[in-house]
Amino acid sequence: MSDTPPPGERIAKVLARAGVASRREAERMIAAGRVTVNGRIIDGPALNVTPADRVTVDGKPLAEAEPARLWLYHKPPGLVTTARDEKGRPTIFDGLPPELPRVMSIGRLDLNSEGLLLLTNDGAIKRRLELPSTGWLRKYRVRVNGRPADADLEPLRRGLVVDGQRFLPMTVSLDRQQGANAWLTVGLREGKNREVRRAMEDIGLSVNRLIRVSYGPFQLGTLKPGAVEEVRRRVLRDQLGLEAEPTTGDGKRPRRPQRRRTGKPPAA
Repeated sequence: MSDTPPPGERIAKVLARAGVASRREAERMIAAGRVTVNGRIIDGPALNVTPADRVTVDGKPLAEAEPARLWLYHKPPGLVTTARDEKGRPTIFDGLPPELPRVMSIGRLDLNSEGLLLLTNDGAIKRRLELPSTGWLRKYRVRVNGRPADADLEPLRRGLVVDGQRFLPMTVSLDRQQGANAWLTVGLREGKNREVRRAMEDIGLSVNRLIRVSYGPFQLGTLKPGAVEEVRRRVLRDQLGLEAEPTTGDGKRPRRPQRRRTGKPPAA
């Protein structure tokens, strides 16, 4: 029996790279009988395919894999970070520019949170940037009700256990008092579900505004709510080690889509 792995790549990975779905979503599509290889419906993801194989999804041939791309998106409050919502609430995908390919969010921001959300057309990038081992610092501007002293924030810097879940130490600075509220800057390297809000509640503070301002080297900057801006290929190459930017047949770089501007910037 040969130990040589079969040629090609796993079908779910191929679907994710083609921008059809994330790898996990692709596995669900396969289980639902929506994917065929060489005319036969497959019922499991344990299959390698090569460029010579004919793959269809819902009866349509699989498009060629696009180059990996990344966008910065300023999520407004009131949107959920899912493709579909069982409660019928608006999602971030409802208002994205129509010229964007199918994209996936890297991590999430909850309904009432706002600020920087990364979008990608590539499942491998999504998985890579969501892994805890990536360890990129995510920074937030956080408005809390109350008048905390710097010493009140010390438990956040040491790390907490909330409802049996361990939160790693955060970087926290008390920026200013604004009436009955205080503004903080919080940095963390994980991103568990509602981590900042839950940690603040644990020390007796209620969050009434939360804005993510950076994710690793990527900054919200002056990007307006609802706006989308593509990250340049050179930056992707430098930060993620991706290949150099593709060129057109005449050696020129393809034109980039213009930033879509909507809404107003957040007030601090």
